[in-house]
Amino acid sequence: MRDIKLVEVRSELAAGTRGASMGIDALKVASLDKKSSFFTQFDPINVKDANNYLWKHNQHPFANYIDGVYEVLQNVFSTIKTLREEKYFPIILAGDHSTAAGTIMGIKAAAPEKRLGVIWIDAHADLHSPYTTPSGNMHGMPLAMCLGEDNLASKVNDPLPGTVAYWEKIKEIGGEGPKILPQDIVFVAVRDTEAPERELIQKYGIKVIRVEELKRLGVEKTSNLALETLKDCDQIYISFDVDSIDSNISRGTGTPVPDGLDIQQAMELNTALIRDKRVCAWEIVEVNPTLDRENIMAEIGFDILEATTLSLVENF
Repeated sequence: MRDIKLVEVRSELAAGTRGASMGIDALKVASLDKKSSFFTQFDPINVKDANNYLWKHNQHPFANYIDGVYEVLQNVFSTIKTLREEKYFPIILAGDHSTAAGTIMGIKAAAPEKRLGVIWIDAHADLHSPYTTPSGNMHGMPLAMCLGEDNLASKVNDPLPGTVAYWEKIKEIGGEGPKILPQDIVFVAVRDTEAPERELIQKYGIKVIRVEELKRLGVEKTSNLALETLKDCDQIYISFDVDSIDSNISRGTGTPVPDGLDIQQAMELNTALIRDKRVCAWEIVEVNPTLDRENIMAEIGFDILEATTLSLVENF
């Protein structure tokens, strides 16, 4: 049986709308409404956030609050590194998706000799850098951070020297060089990308399993395809952004996108993937109850969290 540690990251610095930091507590409210004992089973680790930067003037227009994001990533990195060194299985509840970079960096630093694969279940590819971002929101950059990818070939912005200095420091959290290889990323349900991201996906041949392909193959074959793509990886990390679910359902998230997964597909996909013995961490992000009604997104997210955790426990 895996020794699970629940990790709570209430950061929303990198999101475009406020409220993602409240997503963890919204999940807990959902568990109470469902009369679940899930949260009584864990003594969670709370990672220090830097949301106080939101009260300050943003100094970095092409990487909003990157100074605070750097602090949070350091905190997530050190927490996950320690947990993995102690052989715990982190289940991470996070606000904005930028903090996933700290998780990846921590997993890699705990076992630098092991090749790490990433299954990114998300409407977005999150491959932007300060040089390419259309918004400046850093929840669109975590995979670029871990790849060490500036994508200067698609440059559209000229970030300030101070921004560049922080960006370089972020890429070096946990050591110099990339933490993952582009061929070791599998995107599932990605459907809202910009040209710079599409150019990287094409350049590196990153595997994208689109929603229509999942519907055609079914969840089991889709899961097998994702895992087979990562056959050369020793470890796998799964990051589940609730905006991978169709926008008709996922209103309580910052960047909903049409034509996504339905609830059953999202549930079955996560519960299937986590059964692979190489999976070493799982995460749910971007629940934002301030954009929701009757806490629906958190209730859906909690059902997926609980079912995925149960699938993990039952298979080890």
